[in-house]
Amino acid sequence: MTENTTPQPAAAAAAASTLCESCAGVQQNWRRAKGHPELVQGTNRMVAHRHGSVTITKYVCERCGTVWEYENNKVNRHAGWSVIG
Repeated sequence: MTENTTPQPAAAAAAASTLCESCAGVQQNWRRAKGHPELVQGTNRMVAHRHGSVTITKYVCERCGTVWEYENNKVNRHAGWSVIG
């Protein structure tokens, strides 16, 4: 059996062990991936990039409390969902 040696950020590694089944099924870091119905939308902010402004919206899972951000960046296909807490 092989070990996964890909380093994970500390927050993502800690949160990965507490994700509910719905959150665990969210495809991270891929633009246009679906979230799940228990994600409640919070605040959003605009971030300036070289190619223009990008909207980043914060969500919280009602079931497990995981905090997510969704980056709506049409230029970067690896933007999208990411666990932040």
